Amino acid sequence: MNLNFDTAHSSHASMVTPGNRLLAGLPEDDLAQLEAQCETIDAEVGDVLFEPGQTIRHVYFPIDALVSLLAVAEGRMTLEVGSVGREGMIGASAALGNDEAQVRAVVQRAGRALCMSAADFAACAGRMESLQHLLHRYTDTLLAQAIQIAVCSRFHVLEARLARSLLVTRDRLQSEKFHLTHEFLAHALGVRRVGVTKAASALQNQKLISYSRGNIEILDSSGLEAVSCRCYDLVKER
Repeated sequence: MNLNFDTAHSSHASMVTPGNRLLAGLPEDDLAQLEAQCETIDAEVGDVLFEPGQTIRHVYFPIDALVSLLAVAEGRMTLEVGSVGREGMIGASAALGNDEAQVRAVVQRAGRALCMSAADFAACAGRMESLQHLLHRYTDTLLAQAIQIAVCSRFHVLEARLARSLLVTRDRLQSEKFHLTHEFLAHALGVRRVGVTKAASALQNQKLISYSRGNIEILDSSGLEAVSCRCYDLVKER
């Protein structure tokens, strides 16, 4: 993992915090206390923040990075059960009495994130009622999304699942253009690369997306939403 601490920002986290919407929900005094213990890091695509079973040493608040949460079976088979952008955080369970990671957290899009010691974060949560309420609501939302994605993966066709995944990524990044390789999508959707190729080609033939060498552009958002299953709307509402 190659996480670079940006010392130029480490003592002035408040300059970038508005990029993380979860932290923006804290009262000003609580936010200032938490910011004082954060550093800004640069996360690169493919960086693994933690693996299942590992102790969570740090928590992360993405600013413009995007992190995929992957359930792992037998050490190699994966399925994306959530993604976290500037609306959330990674490692929240460390403040709720469970510091053992349950998923693989891997950077999907390079960018900045605030990083904080998990022990310091747990201490802050212990004395800040506002942060406790925020964490309980957020973890409940993550669980609901994971359940919905699991249902989607079991019962819906791959084309609809891919459409849902692309729409969620668009919402997280607030951009119609982003980069996702076939390999990453295969890991996220729990299928073989050939399946992703066929599903992406189907969406492209319908002129819903443009997809070339991992560079994706959503051409018709409403059309893509029509192809996607109801799970997208449910996840978005959450």
